Amino acid sequence: MKTLVLGASMKSHRFSHKAVRKLATKGHEVVAFGLKEGEINGITIDTELLPYEDIHTVTLYLNPKVQPDYYEYILSLKPERIIFNPGTENSEFCQMLKERDIKCHVACTLVLLASDQY
Repeated sequence: MKTLVLGASMKSHRFSHKAVRKLATKGHEVVAFGLKEGEINGITIDTELLPYEDIHTVTLYLNPKVQPDYYEYILSLKPERIIFNPGTENSEFCQMLKERDIKCHVACTLVLLASDQY
């Protein structure tokens, strides 16, 4: 399962940074998008919205106020599910996802990984 971490950060204390590291450690294929270029354990943080192929999960680390700028992009990837991490909950987007048969989960990626529920 390939995961896109949307809102990845080079700051090691940020949850998005920890998620990239933990996903890779657990053997998941990871791609990352962030506002600043960088690399996390060999995974490049892209600053351009690339047309990634075969994205299963998008895990969001974006403030709900900026998420509308990414709706079209996320939908174009045709993921099977979106994970809204704490602080990213967005009922409007969740409804849009459900209408397109994309699973909408409000959860913490790190907790899901730690408890083998990912």
